[in-house]
Amino acid sequence: MTQIDGKVNRFADDSAAPFWKTKSLDALNASEWESLCDGCGRCCLLKLEDVDTEEVHYTNIACHLLDEGTCRCTDYDNRVERVPTCLSLTPAMVRETAWLPPTCAYRLVAEGRDLYWWHPLVSSDPDSVVAAGISVKGRIVAEAAISVDDYEDFIVDWPMGEGTSV
Repeated sequence: MTQIDGKVNRFADDSAAPFWKTKSLDALNASEWESLCDGCGRCCLLKLEDVDTEEVHYTNIACHLLDEGTCRCTDYDNRVERVPTCLSLTPAMVRETAWLPPTCAYRLVAEGRDLYWWHPLVSSDPDSVVAAGISVKGRIVAEAAISVDDYEDFIVDWPMGEGTSV
């Protein structure tokens, strides 16, 4: 057995295993990296950080670049420039970021875990994320509709849950 990101990789001896079972995040090519995103949209929800405790709270307020129907960024290539708080994940950030949802494929791979059945790389169906109740589709409010002063009223805990159909 080998290790991926410090975790034992129980699939390493299987030459037919998919890339996320055999490669570390650092070893992924750009296409593999991008395909790990399941399109749930949870990372595109606005988050509030408590200045005293540094605890991060999710809201159900979606970034203005998130397309509510597809749960994809409408300007992915320029998102970091257009939204100052948007982060472009790196393998190091994934390993150090506690606010990534437990269902996030980047987080799962970094932890040496397998992807869930509903992940499009496993199911071959991008709509399985919605069917499993993991997607933000139908659960969000638009950023433009909410005053910054009211953000705290939109704090939710479901993005950090693993969902009922995982």
